Amino acid sequence: MSSININLTNTKRFIRVALLMAVLLPLNTASSIGERSLSFYHTHTKKTLDVTYSVGGEYVESALAEVNHFLGDFRTGDATLIDPELLDLIYDIRASLNSNGTFEVISAYRSPETNEMLRKLGRGVAKKSQHLIGKAIDVRLRNIDSIDLRDAAIKIKRGGVGYYKKSDFVHIDTGRVRRW
Repeated sequence: MSSININLTNTKRFIRVALLMAVLLPLNTASSIGERSLSFYHTHTKKTLDVTYSVGGEYVESALAEVNHFLGDFRTGDATLIDPELLDLIYDIRASLNSNGTFEVISAYRSPETNEMLRKLGRGVAKKSQHLIGKAIDVRLRNIDSIDLRDAAIKIKRGGVGYYKKSDFVHIDTGRVRRW
């Protein structure tokens, strides 16, 4: 009789562990084993980029180099290292909206010269903008209203979010959590 109780206890424990793994494994698989890809369309250069920037939870260096160039300052041709966490952030925001859409890029990295020029034009540009250090992007997401993109970015609480209704785009950055 005691062997039956031991087997029953072990069976119950096995079932609990199996159920827990069934819940947790998909979360781990999605974030660390799967591929993370993004599609971009640059509104100023009219260029596109479809890139898989992470595989198996590891960043793909050649893909990050493509992203750095693509999201560089289109006015000066300068580029910088784009924060991979920014890519993860916009990937997660897009996923939260059940979208695989293309990001329409208005601005990403800005050289100090471009940033200062935009400040002098009175475009509401911060002197110490996150764009200067590759931690910000101004985007729309195709087939998603910008206000919904803004709300999803705010809900994730992983950086700054600005909404520019008149120009119809959302600023997303990996700085401190704030919104405007």
